Amino acid sequence: MTGTSLAIQVGQALKDQQWLAVTAESCTGGGVSAAITDIAGSSGWFDRAFVTYSNEAKQDMLGVRADTLTEYGAVSEPVVSQMAQGALTYSRGQISVAISGIAGPDGGTPDKPVGTVCFAWADATGWMLVETCHFDGDRWSVREQAVERALQGILDRLNAMQ
Repeated sequence: MTGTSLAIQVGQALKDQQWLAVTAESCTGGGVSAAITDIAGSSGWFDRAFVTYSNEAKQDMLGVRADTLTEYGAVSEPVVSQMAQGALTYSRGQISVAISGIAGPDGGTPDKPVGTVCFAWADATGWMLVETCHFDGDRWSVREQAVERALQGILDRLNAMQ
């Protein structure tokens, strides 16, 4: 399924739930919010995007703790958990997705190779889901797969609530 068709489905599910989405993105650089806002009418179900590429931005804009970044690194489940929660705290949204990863071609390590992407989805009910994926391909491909996974995660949560 393409990002566009997923974004259309996410939009319909958000409208049905009467919720606003918010994104907190690092390695995707706003790709999820771009996919969402490519859909006409998205202002009715999308609140805002935080593109927090640097550690300082994650701290300043989303309230990610410095000690969490130091202990786990930016590409980690604890960091995306705090990003997702911060996105809800600092927006009018009821559901968020946070993404941090290594899109490449550089930056990978044996523990976190290129293609490692951490996700967290959170919502106003207190629910949260965190996962780490390993995507193959070049920088563009990793980012595209991450955008699609982020959208699918939002859609899965909204569908589970119906």
